[in-house]
Amino acid sequence: MNFRTEFFIPTSKHQMQLSSKVVTLGSCFSDVVGNSLKNNKLEVYVNQMGTLFNPLSIFKVLSLALQNHEPDERLYLQQDELWFHYDFHSSMVGNSKEELQNKLVEALITLKKSIENTDFLAITFGTAFVHQLQNTPVFVANCHKQPKYLFEKDLLSVKDICKAYGALQKIFTQHNLKPRIILTVSPVRHTREGIPQNQVSKSILRAACHYLSTDYEDIAYFPSYEIMLDDLRDYRFYKPDLIHPSEMAEAYIFEKFGATYFSSDLKQFVEEWQSTKKALAHRPFNEKTEAHQKFLQKLRAELLRFSEKIDVSDELALLEERIVE
Repeated sequence: MNFRTEFFIPTSKHQMQLSSKVVTLGSCFSDVVGNSLKNNKLEVYVNQMGTLFNPLSIFKVLSLALQNHEPDERLYLQQDELWFHYDFHSSMVGNSKEELQNKLVEALITLKKSIENTDFLAITFGTAFVHQLQNTPVFVANCHKQPKYLFEKDLLSVKDICKAYGALQKIFTQHNLKPRIILTVSPVRHTREGIPQNQVSKSILRAACHYLSTDYEDIAYFPSYEIMLDDLRDYRFYKPDLIHPSEMAEAYIFEKFGATYFSSDLKQFVEEWQSTKKALAHRPFNEKTEAHQKFLQKLRAELLRFSEKIDVSDELALLEERIVE
């Protein structure tokens, strides 16, 4: 008997190499993808603008960065002696408005450089619900725990999302940028809105991804959401909050991602590198035995071999502390 619904995911014609540069942006699931890539030694810019949940906010931040525009002056906010900005996550915080402004401008410059040099741009949509600041009025990325009466909640349409991306695509074209874009819908359930509302939101995001991936040659869709809801249809694959995928589920989805986007050379490298990392994590009761010291010397030789392709200075430094000469 089969208790899972596995489905076929075609291999992408655009394959990642070990030398590929990747940018991940969007909801917290983009951290999972980005950090997993980074742990396998790819050069990755991981969501350094902070978590962004809705498509319009993601596209807005990209537009600001690529056009060298500064953050909207009207959207700075002081709370509990700290400064925030409505277009950015609360992780982007300053002790003064000037400090935050400098931090945001610097982050946008870094993002622009990363986009200009990236091979793949992976974007994760989290929700189609947005909040409009009534006294401005503009849609915000984060309400920063301000009173609800300051905002009006709305639900984006598929047309809203596709139109906003169209404006961003024009900016890509103006700057002669052609990153391979991978869209995905976050498998994290936004239950605060309610289960039926979450389903409506995710369906809008999924439909938008469908039309964007069919309308633009450089956009593809990866089914993180479908893997979680269909292939892993069981609460044992969730964390105790029953909202976020467990580490096992995240690893499984990333495994599917690698099968879709990794070249054969990169797949072989990842397999070898993960085997070495597992060996590095091994800690016997007594590390000073002759047998284990020989094991560590062998690991050192493996790391030196890897150093011809990747930076292993951190791993070598930690290993040297364990070797008794």
